[in-house]
Amino acid sequence: MTNEKAVAEKLLQTGAVKLSPDQPFTWASGWKSPIYCDNRKVLSYPYIRDFIKSEMCSVIFEKFPEADVLAGVATAGIAWGAMAADQLKLPYVYVRPKPKEHGLGNQIEGQLEKGQKVLVIEDLISTGKSSLQVCDVLKEAGVEVIGMVSIFTYGFPVAEEAFKAAGIPYYSLTNYQNLIDLALEKSIVGPDEQNTLLNWRADPSNWMRNA
Repeated sequence: MTNEKAVAEKLLQTGAVKLSPDQPFTWASGWKSPIYCDNRKVLSYPYIRDFIKSEMCSVIFEKFPEADVLAGVATAGIAWGAMAADQLKLPYVYVRPKPKEHGLGNQIEGQLEKGQKVLVIEDLISTGKSSLQVCDVLKEAGVEVIGMVSIFTYGFPVAEEAFKAAGIPYYSLTNYQNLIDLALEKSIVGPDEQNTLLNWRADPSNWMRNA
């Protein structure tokens, strides 16, 4: 199984994850957050990129050996899905947020056959809403979505509940708790900041109001 602590360390090392409890970031949803995760940064570090790819392939091989096809989520999951599919020698497609407005109007790019078992590749999972929308698009194409693998998850209860309701198992190479524990261990944050970070994860939509 994946080395969750080592993956978390690589994300911090590359600056893919930034922690700023005192000066929160603003997400597209409007949430104020003491953490920002951008796994695209890892793509610029060849050896770390290779490590993350290998960890992802290990999870796929162990948890989803029946996968016929990998499907990357546009845009951040496209590269990771393609690299994993190449290493595992599996067919690959990727899924757009919405159909193209020109040409063939495709939302799924690549070749799929009805009934194939498809594993979705994401870069991170927050609430799970956009990730599960991709699963719905694939299901409508007549394939079986057997699960999802991501690099990072915040571990929000709302995501756990959404994936459970959808009947789709998912695995992440590392998670928020591992990251915060490592940041404390390396003195990137102190105990007070750790508490702030954990309080945010407990109720992110109301975090600034309760601060």
